[in-house]
Amino acid sequence: MPDQPMSSWTRWCRHLWLDADDVRRYLPKDSLQRLEARVQQSETRHRGELRVCVEGGLGWAGLRADFHTHARAVALFSQLRVWDTEHNNGVLIYLCLAERRIEILADRGISSQVDPAVWQAMVQSLSRHVKPGNFEAGLIETIDQVGQWMKQLYPVCDRHPDNPDELPNAVVIL
Repeated sequence: MPDQPMSSWTRWCRHLWLDADDVRRYLPKDSLQRLEARVQQSETRHRGELRVCVEGGLGWAGLRADFHTHARAVALFSQLRVWDTEHNNGVLIYLCLAERRIEILADRGISSQVDPAVWQAMVQSLSRHVKPGNFEAGLIETIDQVGQWMKQLYPVCDRHPDNPDELPNAVVIL
């Protein structure tokens, strides 16, 4: 998270300057493959679903609609169908490069069982990596932390042996 709020002008410039190509520069193909593998590996240990989305900037439409990172994450939670899992246990990890801000949104099945302070602590942990530009390391740590909670709440076990992969594991780049 930024230490000081950005001016409106600075915010607009950063959002219009950064795009999906910048995301791919910060997270090259091998990084994206490692992140996807980490999501896939995590999901073998629990019945939850993780989605990771990294966006360069909001572009004209997002800025004109006065989207901020939380509102954008909520919109993406719906668009990426994170809410559309059998046990309502999807989690979206959203990173906006233009603002270097993170949002973690959990569907009602998991959010009702995890204190909001836990999600906030994960956001702060990821922020420590994001600020200096350690995006991959921060996202991996966050995937692991979310996975630990999901493993506690939605374990794969004899009682629940089925574990369909309901959502794609690839990192969404916008």
